[in-house]
Amino acid sequence: PYHIHRQSAYLMGRERRICDIPLDHPSCSSQHAVLQFRMTQKQSVADDGTEKTTRIVRPYVMDLGSTNGTFVNGERIEAQRYVELLERDLLRFGYSSREYVLLHDESAAS
Repeated sequence: PYHIHRQSAYLMGRERRICDIPLDHPSCSSQHAVLQFRMTQKQSVADDGTEKTTRIVRPYVMDLGSTNGTFVNGERIEAQRYVELLERDLLRFGYSSREYVLLHDESAAS
C-alpha cells in the first residue's frame, strides 16, 4: 500500500527517477498522472443562523495527457482536468490490469 497522506501531490508514471508512484506497465506514460490533495470550502448555516465555512482537503487525480488514459471506476477521465476521488474509487492507468483503491485510514484498518 501507498500511504498518500505524507505529501500534497504524487506524480505517477514509468519514469522511476522522478515519479513518486511507479507505473511499470508499457502502456503507461513516463509522466502519466498526478494525485493531488486540494483544499475545498463548504458553506453551511449553523442552527443560530450564522454562516459557517468548513475547509476540507480532498484527493483529486489528473491525467497528464497520457497516450492510453487514466480510468476512475472503469471510466476514462478527460486529460488535464482534476477529478475528485471518493473512498473506494478504483484507479487504473493505461491498459494495465493493476487497480489502485483509495482507502481512508479507518477503512484500511478494518
